[in-house]
Formats: sequence, structure tokens, C-alpha cells
Amino acid sequence: MREKDININRVDWVTVMIYFALVMVGWFNIYAAVYDGQVDKSIFDTSINSGVQLVWIGTAIAIIIVIMAADYRLFENLAIPLYLVMLVLLLLTPFLGKEVNGQILSIGIGSFRIQPGEFAKFATALALAKFMERPTFDLSKTQYQLQAFGVLLLPIVFIILQPDTGTAMVYFSFLIMFYREGLPQKYYVLGIGLIALVLLALGIENNLYLAGAIVVIVIILILLGKKTPQQIIAFSLIGIGLIAFTYSLDYVVSKLPQHQQNRVMVLFNPDLDPLGVGWNVTQSKIAIGSGGLTGKGYLQGTQTKFDFVPEQHTDFIFCTLGEEFGWLGSLVVISLFVALLTRLVFMAERQKNRFNRIYGYGVISILTFHFMINIAMTIGLFPVVGIPLPFLSYGGSSLWSFTILLFIFIKMDSARALQLGRMG
Repeated sequence: MREKDININRVDWVTVMIYFALVMVGWFNIYAAVYDGQVDKSIFDTSINSGVQLVWIGTAIAIIIVIMAADYRLFENLAIPLYLVMLVLLLLTPFLGKEVNGQILSIGIGSFRIQPGEFAKFATALALAKFMERPTFDLSKTQYQLQAFGVLLLPIVFIILQPDTGTAMVYFSFLIMFYREGLPQKYYVLGIGLIALVLLALGIENNLYLAGAIVVIVIILILLGKKTPQQIIAFSLIGIGLIAFTYSLDYVVSKLPQHQQNRVMVLFNPDLDPLGVGWNVTQSKIAIGSGGLTGKGYLQGTQTKFDFVPEQHTDFIFCTLGEEFGWLGSLVVISLFVALLTRLVFMAERQKNRFNRIYGYGVISILTFHFMINIAMTIGLFPVVGIPLPFLSYGGSSLWSFTILLFIFIKMDSARALQLGRMG
């Protein structure tokens, strides 16, 4: 049997079909988001976003063909060079890019522009897989933890310089990959504790109550401990540090750009200025809620038709779905994402090659973060951080980067039998 035949037969068609189902749902909803009954333009019209998105879908299919035709070893061999190229592009973006709404996210020539921050995600996943595939690499040891976090933090720093906090946050999703590869649980407990402290500090008006609670907890820990001078001093210093941290958060938030301060304020007070800073989230929730169980019908959404929700074809595409297809339509899309992520976990766990498995969990990490955070910000459970819903939101950079991310792994998975043969 020829090598090409083996690869085609081993392609995970379930994952491919879910991908195309999500892409098609996105395309129809992008048309709904820009539809104007008085103008009545076709979904194929390239003068509106749905027509342009169709061009992006066509080019994404061309990218898929190139990836599936490539040698499966190519991605591992190019992992580090791709990562370095993306770092250079990220570094150059603030100097060569075009400023839009106070951010410089894209570079390009003329009307053709790409966002390096989107493409750096799969490059970082490949680089981390390359670093961590070594037999001696052990994430339970400090020296390897420093290496892994070093690879991860470089693109985060460059993206924050653009500044694009939302995209930078996506890179922390690689902690899911790190957990699978053995990063000690104490870091996750510490991280969850700090997140809870931040939420409490920002959500409670008087930090004196929180400081009092920290003092009580420290006293209890001292009483339950060995009561040695060293332990008492250590617990006391930790308590003082936590109290100082809570009081410093207000100062840190005050130094954020105004639009980011607004997002934080709206999270803790959704009714704050519903006609101003809370407009997007308020209108998005109205659109989703008005859809009811089965929705108003395709192209019948009033919130959508009259442009009540800004950025509805990009970051807020989910509210279009909720208004026109209701709870049932939303459930179908969420089920598709859950099925995709579940399938990817199954695929990652069946890899016999460590590089493939680590990269697979990189794909799972990024898609999970985008899926959960995008929908959470659409329904007001998370600040608006400006990240797209994978495969559904409008945009070439978004669709291309997610397509490349996913199909590199599908290619790796399809070639696992060949890899086993060579390993044997």
C-alpha cells in the first residue's frame, strides 16, 4: 500500500466534518449579521462580509490541501524556525503595523493584512512540543519549568506591546497542555487562589473586609501549624503580601487603558452605564434572550437586523445565533464544540509520538479557551476581551490560523501508523 493511501484512510473524518459544520454555521450567521432586507444582497456578494468570508473559506480549503499533502515530519522540523519567524513578526508589528482603535495588531501590504498574534498560537504550540518532547524533559523539575515558561512568555510579552491583552491571555491556556505533561498541581492551586483573590478584591468595595479575612486565615494556619518562629514569620509575611496585593489592584486597574477599565467595571456591575460602556454586553444578552427556545428564524433577528450589537459578525457572532436559532441552535453549536474537543482529546491520547501528543493538547488548549471565553463574554460572564469564536467569527487571520492549528494535528494523527513503523 502506498504511503499516500495510508494517510487518506487514516484521516479522522469525524473531526473534519465537525470543522466544516462549524465553518458553515459561521458563514450563514455572518450573512445574517450583515443582512439588510432593503438592499437584498446575496450571501455570495463579495461587497459584504459573507462574500469575503467565502473567499477566506476557499483559501482555507487550499491551506488544508497543502497541509495534508505535506510530509508529516515537516511540522516538527519547522517548529523552532516558525516560532522564531513569528517572534520577529510580533516584534515588528508595533513599528510596521496599522493602528486601529488604539491597537496595532496587523501587518501587510495594501488591503492584504494578517495578525501575527493569531498565527503565533500554532507556532508556539509547535515550539513547546519540540522543546518538551525530549526524553529527559520533566515538567516536575524547576529547570524544565523555566524553559517551558520562557518559550511561552516571549510571544505574550510581544503581544502585550501591541497592546492586545485578549490575545495574550489565550497563551495562558497552554497551562492545560502543561498539566497533561506533569506540571505540579500546586501551581494550579496557587493560580486559582490568586484569581479568586483578584475577583474578590475587585468585587468588594471595601478591601478592609478582605484584609480582615486574610488575617483570620493566617492566624488559623499558625494555630494549626507547628508554631515555630520560622513558620509564624513565613505565614505572617505571606499574609502581609496578600493584603498589599489586594490594595494594589485598584492602582493597577487605574493604569490600564480606559477601554480595559470599562470592561472590568462592567463585569462587576453589568447595569453600569448600559447605554455606554455596557452597551455591547447588554445588547448581546437582549439578542440571545429574545431568541427564546427556537429563535426568531433565519434573517429575522431584530437586534441583528438593526445593528444593535457592535462587532456582531466577529467577536459577538454567538448572539446572532442565539437570537435567530434560539436556545436549541445555541445548544447545537455548543455540542459541536464539545464533540470536537472530546474527539481531539481522544486523538491526542492515542498518539505514540510525544511531540504529536503535546501538540494535540496545545490545539485543545487554544480551542477550549477561545470557545469558553468568547461565549462567556457574549453572555456577560467575562469581560469583553476581543477574541473570536473559532471557525465562526468573521476574518481571514482567525479562520486561517485556527484551520492551520487544527489540520496540522489531523495530519500528524493520520500519519501515526507510519511513525510507528519507523519507530519499530
